[in-house]
Amino acid sequence: MNRRSFLHATAAAFAFGPRVSAQTIPSWPTELRELAPGVFAYTQASGPGVDNASLSNAGVIVGADHLLAIDALGPPVHAKAFRATAMKALGKPFGRVINTHHHRDHTNGNCFFPGAEIVAHEYCREATIAQGIPARPYEDRPQWQDGMSELRLAPATETFTGTRSYRYGDLDVQLISLGPAHTWGDVAVYLPKRRILFAGDIAFYYVTPPAHNGQITTWIKAIDRVLAMDVDVIVPGHGPVGTKKELAETRAYLDLMVREGRPRYEAKMSPGRAAADIDVGRFAAWTNPERTAWNMVRLYAEFGGRLRPETDVTAQNAAVAEYNRLKRPRG
Repeated sequence: MNRRSFLHATAAAFAFGPRVSAQTIPSWPTELRELAPGVFAYTQASGPGVDNASLSNAGVIVGADHLLAIDALGPPVHAKAFRATAMKALGKPFGRVINTHHHRDHTNGNCFFPGAEIVAHEYCREATIAQGIPARPYEDRPQWQDGMSELRLAPATETFTGTRSYRYGDLDVQLISLGPAHTWGDVAVYLPKRRILFAGDIAFYYVTPPAHNGQITTWIKAIDRVLAMDVDVIVPGHGPVGTKKELAETRAYLDLMVREGRPRYEAKMSPGRAAADIDVGRFAAWTNPERTAWNMVRLYAEFGGRLRPETDVTAQNAAVAEYNRLKRPRG
């Protein structure tokens, strides 16, 4: 059987259910939204066709004398706006920041929370230091350039593995390690009394999930762990506030990657070509579709027993370039 015939037969065998039309993608605003007494989600405006890269979410929990931030955002304009909005609305300073993982769109803003304790998984601290501050951050986003000279590396000052808990009024605030998943140091923040979970980048809603340096098969297991929890409201790392329904869609996309990626790996198709070849069905309208190429690079490394926590930037860039070339409309 030639490769084309093999892939056609395998695609039929691993079909992702009936063909479903692309989802309708909502728009969501930049807002500080109260989810429960003393608990807020901070989302950044996005929606159909918007490049969601670095448009991450954050959270706030109100304590007796200070605020707890869940992530600090990335570009200075975002981090400063989040901090100012929360302090003006809630009338207290920030005393603690929880980093859900090390990616810059969640940790660059740490330096704009002076005096706050910064808490993260041990791996998150190490990776935050290793990635540093880029020489020309967000250079393709001129509207984000204000304050770039103020960026300073501010890794976690307190680390943990496993779990950790804090008390904020009547709330038990539980930090739960979920990696390796999106990264090797993912942490979710769970409020059992309110049945609310800040999932970080375990959850992408209406945005293609990227496995820059994740492990997709264990990411799926992390989602299954969350789906088994007593949770009603889930704040994703990217996308609008949602529920387990949207998280199940994140899982479905990742599961599709595994099932469709394996036969293409075995057929020795390149990661970029594999990504372009996969019919993503109802996920076609999700923003940043080129991330499927990154995900194939990570899956190929996992299938071949070569997966490491670090991102293979050269391989991922090459896969995206091939994906874009193959997906470019023909004139």
